[in-house]
Amino acid sequence: MRVFLKYCQLSFIVLLMTCAVAKAALNEADSITPKQASVMYAEQKAVIVDVREDSEWNEQHIPGAIHIPLAQLNGRISELKQYKDTPVITQRKAGGRSAKTFEVLKSGGSTKVYNMDGGIMAWDKTGLKTE
Repeated sequence: MRVFLKYCQLSFIVLLMTCAVAKAALNEADSITPKQASVMYAEQKAVIVDVREDSEWNEQHIPGAIHIPLAQLNGRISELKQYKDTPVITQRKAGGRSAKTFEVLKSGGSTKVYNMDGGIMAWDKTGLKTE
């Protein structure tokens, strides 16, 4: 019985460790504020990739941001190859994380991916320039 209990304990520990590693992988995209993003972008230390739909982009966007709707990102990932060693800041309407965006950017060779907290709404609310 003791051997069985030890086995159960070890199995539980392995399960917890597996879950922790999986969660860490999903959260590899660090969050940054719009202000931090604007500084990195202005200093040409990062690119901003706007993954919103065309209609949202046409309403308002960050000047110079790269627009690739999320639904097209996988097919257009080659457009970002030149930035593989440059931090990439992903931006959506309200900044919600997208595991798909992160996954596609990483598979495309991006080495560091950031998620901008609050998306374009927070960028605008901070008083940063939009078009």
